[in-house]
Amino acid sequence: MLDAARYLVVEAMRDGRKLEIRALRPQDLTDLRAAVDRTSAQSLYRRFFGAKRSFSDKEVAFFVNVDFANHVALVALVEERGHAAIVAGGRYIVQQPGTAEIAFIVVDDYQGQGIGSALLRHLAILARNAGLKEFAAEVLPENIPMLKTFEKSGLKMSMKREAGTVHVALELG
Repeated sequence: MLDAARYLVVEAMRDGRKLEIRALRPQDLTDLRAAVDRTSAQSLYRRFFGAKRSFSDKEVAFFVNVDFANHVALVALVEERGHAAIVAGGRYIVQQPGTAEIAFIVVDDYQGQGIGSALLRHLAILARNAGLKEFAAEVLPENIPMLKTFEKSGLKMSMKREAGTVHVALELG
């Protein structure tokens, strides 16, 4: 059985640069804040469905302190100026037996490099290993890049549009 809290893989981005995907650690807080600071208002809006530039202490604790059972979070790191920098994150949170809600964010300068797809792939591996059967996501209709990431994932996808939201279900098979 995979240990989600110790998960670590190295892949290549579309441009050939090395991408490290690993489990989020509580000590990543400063790097996570730096990643949020480098993310555009539009990307933050797409992720949080509203204007978001800062987070309460309670929100920060929720995002950083994951149990790797019902709440699994991965980060993607790229070397920048000799240091590893967090450029994306993805997580799933079990909502009911067999189903978890999934969400991602990628720093704008790194969008289009396949990082969201890689995070989805690795979260799916961990979720299957944990016995989950389905991912669910709420996506804004204008967030075409995220919808395309889900469509290209190879997972069986269904969508239901409602006022201002697209409900996506991905079968983990």
